[in-house]
Amino acid sequence: MLSDAVSALRCPVCQGPFGLSGAAPFSLSCVAGHSFDAAKQGYFNLLTGKGTVFEADTAEMVAARNDFLGAGHYGPLAEAIAELAAPVLPAPGSLVLDSGTGTGHYLRAVLDRTPAAAIGIDISKFALRRAARLNPGAINLVWDIWRPLPLADHAVDAIIVVFAPRNPPEFARVLRPGGRVIVVTPRKGHLGEIAERAGMLGIEPGKDERLAESMQEFFTLADTIQLDVDLKLDGRDIADVAFMGPAGHHLERSALLASTAAETSVHATAKFTLSVFTAAEQGS
Repeated sequence: MLSDAVSALRCPVCQGPFGLSGAAPFSLSCVAGHSFDAAKQGYFNLLTGKGTVFEADTAEMVAARNDFLGAGHYGPLAEAIAELAAPVLPAPGSLVLDSGTGTGHYLRAVLDRTPAAAIGIDISKFALRRAARLNPGAINLVWDIWRPLPLADHAVDAIIVVFAPRNPPEFARVLRPGGRVIVVTPRKGHLGEIAERAGMLGIEPGKDERLAESMQEFFTLADTIQLDVDLKLDGRDIADVAFMGPAGHHLERSALLASTAAETSVHATAKFTLSVFTAAEQGS
């Protein structure tokens, strides 16, 4: 399946096709001679030039996410994503792109359910170290979502985007006709029982409306699913879920752990919206 993923990649320097060479850790080399060696942890860094101004998740934020998701708290969300992706990933040779893959948790659920090849991209090398361990059969790339994606036109059958930025024109370019984009966003009241005291950022009003507006030029909104997940959290869980998100860039980890240490069994509700966008069929 690595070969199926590699065949979809394009060199960020010359846009030529890549080949995979050597033994693990592999190298990606294009016909023009541009080469990118895998890090010892198994991911590739394709960023060239000025790099990125995007603020990547830190090692501590990634560790918190790994612990929280690894405990199964968002298991129903992972299964819902896999169920929505499966219809367009029916056979070997189909390809899923996880844009903002993080630790690879949600992509793992898709790969457990389908025979698809996979590419995961993220800006955080700390996240990709874990993603490469969890999904060794995927190509995991350091990449900036705001740049043109290092992928061929119409090469991808499904794109999943979980709490991550979106690039609709590029998604439309790389998605095959009949493919789908699955976007997960939090909705009003998400973890409302703990959000304020844990220092989490609020949900901006009109978030779903802005998502639909940003995608409508390129996609049709085919389905919207609201998923609620009941949680029982202890103090460490509360600290992890707060620190693993955007607020982690502003919170002090040790202070957060101290403030939640006395909690033993707190009920909270995770509230998600899963939006399914479809690409136009050829000839439509």
